[in-house]
Amino acid sequence: MTAEAIAPGEEVEDAYGAPSLLLRALEWRAGLEYGAMLASYPALRMAPHGDGHPVLVLPGFTAGDRTTRPLRAYLSELGYTTYGWGLGVNLGPTERVLEQLPERLADLGDNHGEPVSLIGWSLGGIFAREMARHSPDSVRQVLTLGSPFNLVHHRATHATRLYRAMARFHSPRLSSRMPNEFERGPLPVPATSIYSRTDGVVAWQSCLQEPDGRHENIEVWGSHVGLGVNPVVLFIIADRLAQSAGQWEPYRPMSTIARFLPPLRPYPG
Repeated sequence: MTAEAIAPGEEVEDAYGAPSLLLRALEWRAGLEYGAMLASYPALRMAPHGDGHPVLVLPGFTAGDRTTRPLRAYLSELGYTTYGWGLGVNLGPTERVLEQLPERLADLGDNHGEPVSLIGWSLGGIFAREMARHSPDSVRQVLTLGSPFNLVHHRATHATRLYRAMARFHSPRLSSRMPNEFERGPLPVPATSIYSRTDGVVAWQSCLQEPDGRHENIEVWGSHVGLGVNPVVLFIIADRLAQSAGQWEPYRPMSTIARFLPPLRPYPG
């Protein structure tokens, strides 16, 4: 369930652009994904249950904790102690986010006496990966949903114009260019990137990491806006979180779930 990555270099600029306008227009599919979640909830409750460890869920760009409530409620029902990020609407890397998000991670780790699993939706996943890089001992694993952490140029997302409009709220500490993920090496903690080739907001190629024994990409069918309520995504998240601490292994779908996933693709492929 991995897919091709675009290697760094000058040719990257022309390698891929934003999703087609058709896929962008089809983001209304998120409503269908929410309905599918409700319809399949009895089956979703049969997913592996958790050990009670803390899970911090970060919302996407221009979204807040309300959008992650269904996901957090589901994980709470499976036995995890879940938290929203508590920082209002995600406008990007504001000074408040840069100061308070690491503090929230540290507080949760101290209160529970164990590392925290991080789930980030879209831009929230980029924040989650940054926290894992800076505080690996505080993070158990990272799961990202449609997060373009390998965004190589502004043309690979339809959110660029809005993001730039919010730039006046962003911290001046980020004025310098942030290195691309290809230049930084793998995360120091286990990480799962869940993405969709039918994403209507960000280029799916920008959501990929180099797969190895602790890092993986899992492709699903779905929209960008609906990833957090997609029933297949929820089941995958439950499976990933249920692994014992220190015993992370790549995802192997059950036969009942595999039929709802795209064909396996080699990396690159």
